Amino acid sequence: MPSFGPDRIRNVALVGHAGAGKTTLAEALLHLSGAISRRGSVEDGTTVSDHDPAEKARKHSVTLSVLPFEWKGHRITLLDTPGDPDFASDVEAALRVADLAVFVVSAVDGVQVGTEAAWRAAAAHGVPRMVFVSKLDRERASFDATLEALRDRFGAGVAPLELPIGAEGGFRGVADLLSDTAYSYSEGTATTGEIPADMEEQEHRVHDNLVEGIVVADDDLLERYLEGDVPSVEELERTLAAGVDDATVFPVVCGSATAEIAVDRLADFICEIGPSPLDRPPITVTAGDTTVDIAPDPEGPPLAFVFKTVADQFVGHLSMFRVLSGTIRGDDHLVNTRSGADERLHALVRVRGADQEPVTELIAGEIGAVAKLSATLTGDTLAPRGRPVAAAPLEPPEAVHAVAISARTPADEDRLAPALHRLVEEDPGIRVRRDDETHQTLLCGVGEAHVGLALERLEAKFGVGVDVGDVAVAYRETITGEAQAEGRHKKQTGGHGQFAVCTLAVAPVERGAGFGFASTVVGGAISKGYISAVQKGVEETMARGGPLGHPVVDVHVTVTDGKEHAVDSSEMAFRAAARLALLDALAAAGPSLLEPTSRVEVTVPADAQGDVMGDLTARRGRIEGAEAGADGEQVVIARVPTSEMRRYAVELRSLTGGRGRFRVEPAGYEPLPDHLVEQARRQQADADD
Repeated sequence: MPSFGPDRIRNVALVGHAGAGKTTLAEALLHLSGAISRRGSVEDGTTVSDHDPAEKARKHSVTLSVLPFEWKGHRITLLDTPGDPDFASDVEAALRVADLAVFVVSAVDGVQVGTEAAWRAAAAHGVPRMVFVSKLDRERASFDATLEALRDRFGAGVAPLELPIGAEGGFRGVADLLSDTAYSYSEGTATTGEIPADMEEQEHRVHDNLVEGIVVADDDLLERYLEGDVPSVEELERTLAAGVDDATVFPVVCGSATAEIAVDRLADFICEIGPSPLDRPPITVTAGDTTVDIAPDPEGPPLAFVFKTVADQFVGHLSMFRVLSGTIRGDDHLVNTRSGADERLHALVRVRGADQEPVTELIAGEIGAVAKLSATLTGDTLAPRGRPVAAAPLEPPEAVHAVAISARTPADEDRLAPALHRLVEEDPGIRVRRDDETHQTLLCGVGEAHVGLALERLEAKFGVGVDVGDVAVAYRETITGEAQAEGRHKKQTGGHGQFAVCTLAVAPVERGAGFGFASTVVGGAISKGYISAVQKGVEETMARGGPLGHPVVDVHVTVTDGKEHAVDSSEMAFRAAARLALLDALAAAGPSLLEPTSRVEVTVPADAQGDVMGDLTARRGRIEGAEAGADGEQVVIARVPTSEMRRYAVELRSLTGGRGRFRVEPAGYEPLPDHLVEQARRQQADADD
C-alpha cells in the first residue's frame, strides 16, 4: 500500500448490535475498493473479518478484526467489532483508537440493545458517530421507523443525509439530500439522475430541514442563508464535518451491503466528512504526576498504544497498535512504559483479517502490528527511551460470570497455567484467580458466551483440556453462645514424650470483629512461652476449619488454665492441645454457618426496575435503595447472598432484554438460613472428596 499523510487517514470502528450486518458491510467495502476480488459471506464462513474458527462456527464476530483498504486517495482502516455484549472489551478497544464510529443499524430490527450500549461507550470516549441503516432490501425493512427510533433514543443531532429509493425488494438506490441527486444501483454500479417524482416533495422538505440544521452551526453561513444565499454542497460538507467532529451531529446514511447499494456512498462520506487523526483532539498521556498532550505529528517522537494482542501458539504475540505520534520504522527500539522493557520492533506489518502485509514504516495516525514483543500487553504504551509517557490503559468490562476449572489429565495440568496466562494476554476481559479456601481455579468473564469461548480456545488453540464445574461458596462459621473445654495431648513412646493440657473458653463477638485472644492463666500453670504456642494452635485450627468444616471467624478465645511437664512439654504439644480444646469448645458453643454476601448495583431501564427488584428479593436479597442513573435509567442497590449471584449475568440479561448491567463487590458475611445448612454441608463434603 502507498503512504498516506495523517490528513488522508480514516480509522473507523464498525459497531452495533449482533446481526445488524457489520461484517457483511465490511466485506462489501473491501470488495468495492478492490482490496479483495470476491466477496465472502458470514453464513459460509468466508469473510475476511470472521477468520477465527469460533467465528465461523458461530456465524458472528467474537473478536475485533482490523481491515484496511484504500478509497479515493485515503486509507480507511475498519475495526469490525463483535455485537454480542459479552465481547464488549473489543468494542472498548476499537473506540480507543478510532476517529469515527459507524453504527450499523438494521432497518428490519431497528435500534437494539447493542446499539445503545455501543452508543454509551462512544459517547464516554467522545468519539464522533454516524449511522448506516442496513438491510433496506429485506422484507419488513423501514427506514422511517428506524430513523424515528434513532432520534427518539439519541436526540435531535441525528440527521439523515440520504433517503432510500424504493422499499424492501424494490429498494434500488438513495437520494442524496445535500446535492438533490438520485443514485440508482444495478449489480453494484451507480447511475445518477433526478429525484423520482413520487418522492420529490419529501426529499425537498427533508433537504431544507437538513440545510437549516447545518448552517446554524456557522454564523457566517447562517447569515448568508437567511439573506437567500444557498450554501454550496462543499460548504455544507465542511460545516457538517465540523459538527461530526464535535460529536454534535450524527449523520444517517443508508443502503444494502448484500446488494452493494450505496456502500460506495458510505465510503465517500467517511472520507468527506469523517475526521482524520489531525481533526481529533490531542491524545493526553501521563508522565509521572503530570499530563502531556500529544499531537499526531509524523515528525514528533515515536509513540504507540497497543490496543489488541493475539496470542498464537506458533508465532507468539501479535501486538496491534496505533501510532500516536512520530514515525515508527522496522527494527526501532521503544520502551514499554509499564514494564520498563526495551522492545525491538522487528518486522512491522499491516493486518487485514488473518493476513499480514510487511511495511517499512507507520506514521502518526496509522494502525499496524508487530510480532514477538516479549513484555508488552494490551493497553501498554511504547515510547522512546528517556520519555516515559503512557496513554490511559484500557478498562475492560467487569468479569462477573465465573466457572471453576480443573485440568482433565496430568499432562493438561502441566500446560494449564501457561495457557491461561496466554489467554489473559490475548483477552484482558478474562480474569483467572485461585481461591485458596475452596481450592478452585476460577475462570471469569463478562458473560456465559465470553467464558465459553475462552474454554474453547484453551482446548482448540492451546491444547489444554479442562473440566468445568460450579463455583463453590466460601462459607465461614462462628458460634452463637459461650462454652469451655479442655484439650489434653499426651504421648509416651520412649525417651521424651509429649504432654500439654489447656482449657479454652470461647465467646462470640460482633460480626466482622474477627479474632480475639487473651490469657487469664495464673500461678504459672502454663509458661508464657507456651501461651503463644496455644495462640498459634488456635489460629491454625480456626483457619483450617471448625466443627462444620469451614474457617472460623468472630470468636474470642481465652486460655484459662492448663498443665505442663518439665521434660515432656513443648510448643508442638501445646499447639495440639489447643486444637483439641478449641474444637470441643466450638462444638459446645452452638456453631453457626455464615455465607458471603455481595453488594450489587444493577442499572436498568426504568420500566424494568420493578421486575429486577422482585428478582433480587427472590434471591434472598435485601434492597438497600434505588437512585436515578443516566438517560432515564434506574440504579438498584441491594445486598444479596453471593451464592445467588453465580449466574446473575445470564439471568439479568434475560430479565431485561439485555439492557441491564451490574457491578458487584464483597459485602461481608451473614448467617445462613437453617434450611440451607444441610445443602452447604453436602457441598463441603463433595469438595473434600
